[in-house]
Amino acid sequence: MPVDTKVADRTWSRFIYARDNGHTDFVEKADLCDNYVAGNQWTETDLAVLKEAGRPAMTINKILPTILNMAGEQIANRAEISFRPRGADDDNLATVLTKVAKQVSDQNQLDYRRSEMFMDGIIRSRGFLDMRMDYSDSLTGDIRIREVNSKYVVIDPDAVGYDPDDWGDVMITSWMTADDIEVQYGKGDADILRHRDSQNYTYGYDAIDATRDRFGMQDLPLFANGGYGSDEDDSQLRDIRVIDHQHRELDRQQFFVERATGEMRPVPEDFTDEQIKTFTQTYGFALTKRLVRRIRWTVVADDVVLHDEWSPYSHFTIIPYFPLLRHGRTLGYVENLVGPQDILNKVSSQELHVVNTTANSGYIVEAGNLVNMSMEELEQKGSQSGLAIEVNKIDGIQKITPNQVPQGLDRVSSKAEASIDTISGVNDSMKGFDREDVAAKAIETKKKSGVTGLAKCFDNLTRSDYILARNMLDLIQEFYTDERIITITKDSATGETESFGVNQQDPTTGQIKNDLTLGEFDVIITSVPHRETLEDSEFEQLVALREMGVQIPDTTLVGASRVRNKSEIIEQLQAGQNSPEAQQAKQLALRGQEAEVGKTEAEKTQKEADAQLKMAKAGKEGVAAQKEAATPIEQEQGADPVDQAATAAAAQREDALAQHKMQMGEVEARRKQEKDDTDAQLKAQDMEQKRRAEVVRQAREAAAAAQKPTPNPQST
Repeated sequence: MPVDTKVADRTWSRFIYARDNGHTDFVEKADLCDNYVAGNQWTETDLAVLKEAGRPAMTINKILPTILNMAGEQIANRAEISFRPRGADDDNLATVLTKVAKQVSDQNQLDYRRSEMFMDGIIRSRGFLDMRMDYSDSLTGDIRIREVNSKYVVIDPDAVGYDPDDWGDVMITSWMTADDIEVQYGKGDADILRHRDSQNYTYGYDAIDATRDRFGMQDLPLFANGGYGSDEDDSQLRDIRVIDHQHRELDRQQFFVERATGEMRPVPEDFTDEQIKTFTQTYGFALTKRLVRRIRWTVVADDVVLHDEWSPYSHFTIIPYFPLLRHGRTLGYVENLVGPQDILNKVSSQELHVVNTTANSGYIVEAGNLVNMSMEELEQKGSQSGLAIEVNKIDGIQKITPNQVPQGLDRVSSKAEASIDTISGVNDSMKGFDREDVAAKAIETKKKSGVTGLAKCFDNLTRSDYILARNMLDLIQEFYTDERIITITKDSATGETESFGVNQQDPTTGQIKNDLTLGEFDVIITSVPHRETLEDSEFEQLVALREMGVQIPDTTLVGASRVRNKSEIIEQLQAGQNSPEAQQAKQLALRGQEAEVGKTEAEKTQKEADAQLKMAKAGKEGVAAQKEAATPIEQEQGADPVDQAATAAAAQREDALAQHKMQMGEVEARRKQEKDDTDAQLKAQDMEQKRRAEVVRQAREAAAAAQKPTPNPQST
């Protein structure tokens, strides 16, 4: 696009307003926090004063390990994105969308980019990712996610909410070369900017600003090599400041309306009247116009407008992360650790200074008493080890007793260190610095309490994950409309992959399978342990279950371990399990188990028979006692009922014993038959192995005979 002063002025005016109303303060804070994490914790003025006074400037960086411990907690827990259907018919489509989101995450290495955003957040109080469609590798487009330097993201100064959907605008500043601009926006715009020098930029230093974060110097002299006005090759200099401004404006937009549900979808900007008519007739849509707040996308470099169109997206491309947000004010962790860190550095430096000054407290010397040196030499060498002083009188020289180190000075540094731990919420148990006499249960309790103190910053990270997943779902449903083949890794241990198609039309029915543009879904964010941590925990639990007697397969144990080449080990185990020898061993083991079960049942039957025998004996003894107590009249009345009961019990006992003997005989016969079958199989296997060995031996002898040289008749 040509130079458009009106659009450029409006964009730069908004940028300057946002810059001067909060963003500059944030940049200063971010620089301060970055320096303290890097260990640059003394100002140049303080260092100069201390150097002139000959005093040390100690730096004991306690902030860096504290921040790394917090980052370790984040890395140990990853986020998984999934979708839940709002309708009953979208279960399968929700599963497909979840797999597509996994493929997008893997392609963009989202876990690593998420960690960088988290680090920016806890250090500077703001972290950002940018997600948009990219057509550099494919004409159908892919979702690209990248981390953005938080100092280059200028937020609406009047916004107070966490979600960018509540912001009026957002700006992303970047530095590009003229070649980059030519590739993305066209040769005409690049040529306008390529041939300008430092005096021809309308907006001064804000248009050409070389002070920024990078591998090289922070304050690189931009025009030291001639700049744009020279003949030297400057195509590698990223020194054209580009402002990407996404802002909301009112617009009367046209929508398709589904008559049955009332659901509305905006009509694409590139649709012609004929296409709109075709859609309304084919699908029965109605048309309506509504006044809405749409996203306008403007990109300028100095006074050159590189892009100014309606955004194709429903959301800003920026995804923010704020560890703590209080009504528009973002808070990190490092900014509250600066004070205790300064105290620790200053007190430690003072302790070293006191020790240095008390090591050589000086001498009291009688005039003319020194023999082998002058007073000036004593001043210079008086603190050296092994110094020999020759004097006229031994009592004519005396060393001054040094002052003691002030009491309580060491406690100040200890309090500063404790303050850093208290403010950050990272205790000694989380760092692994507990004493050896502390119980393991107490350490775990302290770890959990420390993690609880970090719960809010992790809760906000989950909120950022939700915003990212929500925007990703919109991009998938809006732009993943072509037929695609998606491949994901199901198991990173074995390398097993899964491929499936989306938006594929069935030639027979004409229906589209896995149509990503349909349906409404809710976003589900699940926090799961990092793979290595999760694998260690699962492996330990599986081993414990195996030791308790649970039949955990060997392949499952190997799969949960972290040994190298475990996929090959699993394949070998599976191949061994499917071999004829393994199958035969399984059958033999099964027969052994059946025999063991039969033996157990027989023993149970025997125990029941013994119990019945004991009961019968007890009954007989009771009958005898009753008979002795019976009257003569009752004995004359014929058969005794008690005798009849005893006879019946004895007969029952005999039947039980006979049944037990028969069952034991059957078990014994079955065990003998199984033993004979096993012996026969083993004998047959032994004979087969001997036969194979004999065949191999004969083959080797034949080969050796064939290789033996034939005698030469002439040599005889």
